[in-house]
Amino acid sequence: MKALLSIKPQFVEKIFSFEKKYEFRKAIFKREVDTVVIYSTMPEGKIVGEFRIEDVLCDNLEDIWEQTSEFAGITYEFFKEYFNNKEEAYAIKIGEVIRYKTPIDPKLVDASFVPPQSFCYTDKEYV
Repeated sequence: MKALLSIKPQFVEKIFSFEKKYEFRKAIFKREVDTVVIYSTMPEGKIVGEFRIEDVLCDNLEDIWEQTSEFAGITYEFFKEYFNNKEEAYAIKIGEVIRYKTPIDPKLVDASFVPPQSFCYTDKEYV
């Protein structure tokens, strides 16, 4: 199964440049997901690629940061602010990355598309 994640454009670029090898989330999938489809939020507003999930880490904030900081693609301050008042953090370890040659307007695939706040499950093929 695939999940479509909303990711800010500056972090999408860090994923494609391999500077960011972990995608952090406050909540994680309840279903078995092996691939993440990347929706680059506004101002881009396009589906731009996907990546295979290598692993999903879950731990307290300090341990997650210790395990991921080298390839977090964010500062410790941003990490702490993002997880403000949370006890645990999820880090999706990014495996193989595919950047689509042409970004896809999701409204052309599904006219009722609404960008997910965090993620949504999808069975659509974008490539």
